[in-house]
Formats: sequence, C-alpha cells, structure tokens
Amino acid sequence: MNVFQVVIVSSALAAAAAHAADVKSAAFAPDKMETILYGVAYYPEYMPEERLEKDVALMQKAGISVVRMGESTWSSWEPRDGEFQFAWMERALNRLHQAGIHVILGTPTYSIPTWLYKEHPEILVTHAGTAPTLSDPYYPSYPPSSAPGAYGPRQNYDFLNPYFLEKAERVIRAIVGHFKDHPAVIGYQIDNETAPTGVATPYATAKFLARLQRKYHSPATINRIWGLSYWGQLVDTWQDLPPRDGILNPGYKLEWENFQHDIVTDYLAWQARIVNEYKRPDQFITQDFSGGAHTNLDQWAIAKHLDVAAENPYFSTQKRLEGRGIWFSGDVGRSLKHTNYLVTETNAQSIGWDSRSQYPPYPGQLRQVVYAHLAAGANMVEYWHWSSLHYGQETYWKGILSHDLEPNRLYEEMTGVAAELKRLGPQLVNLKKDIKVAILFSTDSANAIAYMPFSDRVNYQTVLSQMWNALYDLNVEADFVQAGDGDVSRYKLLMVPPLYSVSDAVLRQIAEYVKAGGHVVMAFKSGFTDEYSTVRHVMAPGPLREAAGFHYQEFSSLAEPVPLTPDPFHAAGENKASVWAEFLLPDTAEVLASLDDTTWRFPVITRNRYGDGTLTYEATVVTDALQREIVRDAISRAGLAGEDQKLPPQVKIRQGRNGQGRLLRYYFNFSEQDACFTYPYATGVDLLTGYPVEKGVRVDLRPWGVAVIAER
Repeated sequence: MNVFQVVIVSSALAAAAAHAADVKSAAFAPDKMETILYGVAYYPEYMPEERLEKDVALMQKAGISVVRMGESTWSSWEPRDGEFQFAWMERALNRLHQAGIHVILGTPTYSIPTWLYKEHPEILVTHAGTAPTLSDPYYPSYPPSSAPGAYGPRQNYDFLNPYFLEKAERVIRAIVGHFKDHPAVIGYQIDNETAPTGVATPYATAKFLARLQRKYHSPATINRIWGLSYWGQLVDTWQDLPPRDGILNPGYKLEWENFQHDIVTDYLAWQARIVNEYKRPDQFITQDFSGGAHTNLDQWAIAKHLDVAAENPYFSTQKRLEGRGIWFSGDVGRSLKHTNYLVTETNAQSIGWDSRSQYPPYPGQLRQVVYAHLAAGANMVEYWHWSSLHYGQETYWKGILSHDLEPNRLYEEMTGVAAELKRLGPQLVNLKKDIKVAILFSTDSANAIAYMPFSDRVNYQTVLSQMWNALYDLNVEADFVQAGDGDVSRYKLLMVPPLYSVSDAVLRQIAEYVKAGGHVVMAFKSGFTDEYSTVRHVMAPGPLREAAGFHYQEFSSLAEPVPLTPDPFHAAGENKASVWAEFLLPDTAEVLASLDDTTWRFPVITRNRYGDGTLTYEATVVTDALQREIVRDAISRAGLAGEDQKLPPQVKIRQGRNGQGRLLRYYFNFSEQDACFTYPYATGVDLLTGYPVEKGVRVDLRPWGVAVIAER
C-alpha cells in the first residue's frame, strides 16, 4: 500500500459527507462565527468502558456545541507501522454530527507511538525528572525535562529527525484526507502546545550551522558581533564552530534560542501546509498555545500560519479566582492576529499532574469564567476535558464529569451556561475592541536578561507581569505587540518592560512614537545591548537618550529596598526602589523620584517631554503599588482615564462591540462578597437578566457574579 493510501470511506461516512455542501462557508470563519461555541475536549478512546452513546446523550442534554478530538492519539490511529484504523473516530464523528455537535480534529503528532520509538529510538530527546516542591499551594508544578531521551513524556522528539517527519506526514495525510469531507469537522488543531526542546541533536546542529552560513556569510561576522575574541574563541572556519552545549557567550545563546523558535514555527507551518491541501473552505486551522506570553516561542510568527489562534489558559480558583490569568492569556491570544481567538482548554474542575493542588471551583465560578473568556474576545470556550481519567499522568486533571462519570454540580452549572449561550451567543460572538494601550514584548530581551540575570526573583517576565497587573488593577485593557511591530501608532500608551536586547531601529521607532504624541512607561536596562546581546559602545541608553532625556554611566545592585524621595505618586510606605538602580544623569528629563540613600541620591524615576509625547522611565524595580500609581498617572496623561477607574477594587470591566456594532460592557465581581457600583454610561440592558440599566442606577453583583450590559 502506498504510504499515503487510506482505506475506503465507509457507507456511513459517505452518507454524512453528502451533507457537507450544506455547511455555510462563513459559519466558522474565525472572526465571523454565528454564535459562541461551547464544549469540551473528548477522548472516547481513554474510557475504561464503552461510553460513546451515553457521553453524547449527556453532551446533547447539556447543550454542548463543540468538542475537540484526536490529538495525542497516534497509536490509536496507527497501532502498527502503516496500518491505519479510522472506524473508532468515524463512529464518534457520526454520532456527534447526529447530535448537532461540531468537532475540531487534532493531528496526533503530540506523542509518538511505541512502534516508532522501537524502530528509531534516536527520535527522542528528553526524559522527565521529578516534580519540584510547590512554591505556592494553589499552583501545580510539573516535572522538568532533560536530555538524554527516554520514552514516556509527550512531545519529547526531535522535530528535525527525518524518520519522525516521514511518519508524521503520513499519519497527518491519512487522517485529514480521510475525514476532510465529514460535516462534523469544522476545523483542525495542528499538534498541541508545541514548544522547542533546545537539544543540540545532530540534525539541529547541522541546520544551525547552515543558518549561520546563510545569515552571516562568514565566521568573521559572528566573531565581531558576538565578541568571540574574548577567551580566545575566534572561529576561523565554519567547521570550527563549537556545539551549543557548554556555550556561555550571550550572542551565540541568543541566536540558538531564536533558531529553536524557528524550528517550531517551521514545523507548525509544515503541518498547516499539509492540512491546507485537504481542508474545505469552511474549515479552519488552529494551534493551541499554553497560557501566557512565551519567551521560548515566536507566537506571532506561528500565528501567521493559522486561521485562528487558540489559548489554553489555566488559573487559580476558589478564593484565588480573578481575571488576571484569564485575561493575560486572552490579551495575548487576541493580539496575535488582531482578531478573536479560541479557548481550546481551560479549567473544568481541579487541575494538576498529581493531587497536590486540587481546588474545584466554587458554585458560580465556572459560569463567571466563561463570560470572562468571552469578554477578552474568545469565540469559543472548551474545557479540558469531558470526563476525568482513571489512569495516566493526568488522573487528577479533572474533567466536567468526575471519575464516576455521572452528572454532577459542574455538569449542571455548565448546562445552565450553555442555555444562556444558546440564547445570547449571536449577540456575544465576534467582540471587537478599540484598545489604546499596548505592552511591547521582546523575547530577545527576556532571554538575553536570563543569560545575565540581575536578580534571582525579578526578571523580564516579572516586570512585564507587574506592568500588566497595574493595568488590570486600573481596569485598563491592553494588547501585546512585538518589539519592531511597525504599527504602534494606533496606541496612546506603550508599556515597555526591560527592552534589553534590541536593534537601533526599534529604539528609534519608540523615540518617533513619543515625538509624534505617544506616551511611554519604560523599565530599566532598556537599550543597553543591541540585537546580538552586545553592549553598545555609546553612552546609555543609546539611541533612546534624546527621547528619554537622560544618560547614565553607573548602576548598582540594591541589597535591600531603598526609600525614594519625594513621593509624587503618593505611594507612601511603598515608595521604594529595590534590586537594581541605574544612576541617571538628567539632560532634559524631569526628576520625579530619587534614591533616598546616605550615599546615592541619583534620580531613578524620570519623565521627559519629547515632541508631543512623554517618556516615563523607571531606572529601578519599583513596588507593585508604586507601579500602579505610575501607570495611573500615565493613562491620565494619555487621556485614557475615566469612569472605569472609579469602580470598586473587586469589580472588573472588559468591553467591546459585538457583530451588530452594539457596545457591550462586561462587569465581574471577583470576590466572595456582594459588590455594587453606580452605572455611569448610556442606558442599556443587562443581557443576562433582561432588565434595563439606566445611567446613574446602582448595579448589584453577587459573589462571583457577572453582568453584560448592552447599550441601546
């Protein structure tokens, strides 16, 4: 049999395929869906008994509209080399279609089958270690991976291994080619939470060398930009280039990290091209990112090969439930393609790779979280997963159904949410936002700082999170943009975590943004090194000096917090610097706060007016409270302050316009106590209750409550 030949489509599948032409081509366009999709990941092959009929009946009764299937199941599709089995999935798809439930079908490359491991054990690159101690009892921890390879962990293969790629292409073509016409299938998920291994396999080493030759042409270039004369490590010929393991040079490490990004991007682009050969016009391609902003991936580059981006945001529940983890991931997912996104995984009950962090949601929290996802721009919410597993690593990562597989409290709450979405979905789908604040994201800066850390507890990501959290506290929504994005002019305020490793061109772009009227809040270490992680040969902060209005030659670690003087942001006891301080020497900048130290009295917070805009610079690690007040001042200067900043602390708001152009405001009470506020906007109606809401009336929110007010 030809490697891409598949079995003849069964009569049942053929009959179902006959209805495919009835599917509207725009029904599942990523930003033009007709209603919210609501569902679960579903794995009938994981069940200890025959469950399909009962599961689908329960899903149908609950009002589920979509399931995700098929990823991580290579050995079920192809139990032996070249022998494909489709009947198990065919039966499930037919039954789901009969129930009116849509399916996102996954490519199964997330975990290789045992027969492939036996044939080519060299495909594997990592093995799992032991789980670390919980740093916080609410947050699960996971075993790390390290070389050499052993079978068992998922996604522990060399993406460049030709034997893996040959077999992966074969199984992808077999599955998609077989099911492309099935009317239940609305889209394809390629792989799953894909991330690089970082391992210097022979294939990776060879391709990395080819990359350097293509990009830099001669060893003399890398000798110069990486400073390889240091410690006498000059490369005379390309064959002299040492392998990645053991390398300390920051420039080499940064290039290798970006190479790892490209391996994953190219791998997913390759899968997308294969699927695109088969998929119908009304089907989409997605890939699910684990929650957050990643420094080991180029999420924006990957998103270019997708029809729609997907996120897997997980978060703390019970007393810890809030919008931070949900909306941080949502803001990233929405920013990748500047459109709506999908939630392919999120908490159902408790989560974790063991039973150390089991916190099922309080009553009402599952419902609240669904609307939190929608308020960020999600067009679909799926739980991981439908039913709790009875074996395996994720036994305690519980689904909607517990281990007894019977309806329960969460099932009933999900059923209620599904009924609301059936009624309101067409009004809530395709939410569009007009956001005026962006966070500038630089994976190079994050990684270059990690090679030369300034603290064991503070890093690029913690500063980024602190800035985003300040916006969250103030009810200000934000997009994420990559450093170098050519279109930041649409934003009025740009938040810049430590922009440590970046080109002159990007720094000049920020300066021009300020000159044209933009406002910037920028953290320390920005502009210190170039795009190769090499320190600039000019006075810091290099090309930013005119826009920032200062220069500096010295910096110091701070062994303990240092008070600041004066206190222009009224942070009181939180008006402090810590960890790091650059000793700023103002040129044109206004000094806002300086170190209040017996020896060091240098400015560490400045504001400079440059052209029509301002650049506020933090030359130190500020406290969370001080950061919030600096951001409050910045949004006021940018003309963005308003009624939303007057809401009680436990009440959060997200907003946008629906497909009919109607302004929707989502209000959330993330607390165990009743909350209320005075509604300050034009008359509307709470879509969840149907009650009118007039300007100036009091709105009450129950614990873990939500209101969705649509202006008339």
